[in-house]
Amino acid sequence: MSSAANSGTGRTAYVIIGGGLAAARAVEGIREEDEKGRVVVVTEEERLPYERPPLSKGVLKGDDAIDSVFTHPEGWYADHDVELRLGDPATSLDAHEHVVTLRSGESLSYDKLLIATGSSARALDAPGADLDGVLYLRELQESTALKEAFADGARVVIVGAGWIGLEVAAAAADAGCSVTVVEPQAAPLLGVMGEQVGGWFADLHRSHGVTFRFGEGVSRIEGSGRAEAVVTTTGERLPAAVVVVGVGITPNTGLAEGAGLDVDNGIVTDTRLRTSADGVWAAGDVANWESTTLGTHVRVEHWANANDGGLAAGRSMAGADVTYDPIPFFFSDQYDVGLEYAGHVPRGSGAEVVLRGEPSANEFMAFWVVPEGDGVRVLAGMHVNVWDTIDAVQQLVRDATVVDRDRLADASVPLDELTGSSAG
Repeated sequence: MSSAANSGTGRTAYVIIGGGLAAARAVEGIREEDEKGRVVVVTEEERLPYERPPLSKGVLKGDDAIDSVFTHPEGWYADHDVELRLGDPATSLDAHEHVVTLRSGESLSYDKLLIATGSSARALDAPGADLDGVLYLRELQESTALKEAFADGARVVIVGAGWIGLEVAAAAADAGCSVTVVEPQAAPLLGVMGEQVGGWFADLHRSHGVTFRFGEGVSRIEGSGRAEAVVTTTGERLPAAVVVVGVGITPNTGLAEGAGLDVDNGIVTDTRLRTSADGVWAAGDVANWESTTLGTHVRVEHWANANDGGLAAGRSMAGADVTYDPIPFFFSDQYDVGLEYAGHVPRGSGAEVVLRGEPSANEFMAFWVVPEGDGVRVLAGMHVNVWDTIDAVQQLVRDATVVDRDRLADASVPLDELTGSSAG
């Protein structure tokens, strides 16, 4: 194992900025390679690093205890000689001098620094968006506030039919709330899934009593001190006791920008998650990493990237020969439906959707493909209540395998038979 301990420089060997899963996993990665180097974790929230997917799933629905979100208990950090600076975020970074300054005024000199600052919920730009009862879902206290609000079977209006909007809609509907989703596009997840699969999501939610207002935005939110109604861009007035905003997230790149690091849709890194500044790495939502397999830079806002990228960054910081090159992956649970998605569909790719199975039965697969040779090449695939297939999907994407379109659509043909086949 390498040792990057303080070696007479007066610097902390490793400083990790962030309070999410990527930060916690980076500590694990460092300790795999370096048992003694001093590690300091700096967080904005006054909580131990925690995972965010349960906030819109188990915690929100009441299935999981709040403590289940924490990646490690407090004693774990002490056992691994990790110092925590909870609730004392980094306010500035001098990448040339290797110094980060905290809100408390403390300055930390470092040898290796990881920026894992994650992302923030994008604010709704509409009059009344600052009223009480207008909620977001990004932090733990927001999840518990929503859970309490749903307990009374409230009228809920959700702004945005992305992943957060749909998962919150499912939790609210399951709690007995009256749910309406306002979405400017023609279907949920249109930019990711396309209209056909997006339409299936809409049907799934409608079958559980959710109402959609597609092609409409929010003109204003009305209320006297507290939200009482959402007025859409068509003039429709939707009574609401709770308004949940899910209009996307923005990577927290301010620290990197202030330090002069290369930033382009996140902090730009190489295949080892190193940034443009010597001794600085980035991982998780905030990192736009170089993918060898996909031949482009990729920024992914999902659990697997924080989990795997954090570990890879920690190992890379501690001197391991790391190449971070995953196939992007995410999962979602809505009602009695579980799904997993793997791959990357670039905007403007012209990909078409190939379905395997019957969407109306809520048990099917979808593949996003482009023509190649005498067949098609899979860019991404998703299974819905069809399990033990995601490894094959990832292999099809990674190997850029050309397959016969009809066989891909035929549920009687095992995917394993396609991963090594070629239609050209």
